[in-house]
Amino acid sequence: VQLQASGGGLVQAGDSLRLSCAASGRTSAIYHMGWFRQATGKERELVAVITVSSGSTYTADSVKGRFTISRDNAKNTVYLQMNSLEPEDTAVYYCAGTNVVSTGYLSSPSRYAYWGQGTLVTVSS
Repeated sequence: VQLQASGGGLVQAGDSLRLSCAASGRTSAIYHMGWFRQATGKERELVAVITVSSGSTYTADSVKGRFTISRDNAKNTVYLQMNSLEPEDTAVYYCAGTNVVSTGYLSSPSRYAYWGQGTLVTVSS
């Protein structure tokens, strides 16, 4: 499985961005897809996760109401729509996939076997 993330960039506070993550290869192996982010000097944290088959989602409290995860199974692509961006959202954003069915510990990066290369989002004040 290969994951290709795109869509990052430099924006101003209050702007919007949409990140995309295209999956290729044995995509049937992926059960959940997540977006993580890692700011300089901080640990990688889960932003949102979606169950590929059902579309069920979980969004971290820190971005709830501003970020939305979605998927297009026909395109094997997962999106992260980010609205009302804040300087605190500045980070490298990674998409990740797991073939683990259980929803337990999905916030842990160690649960994900497949990772995209990361895309930088910079929000200026």
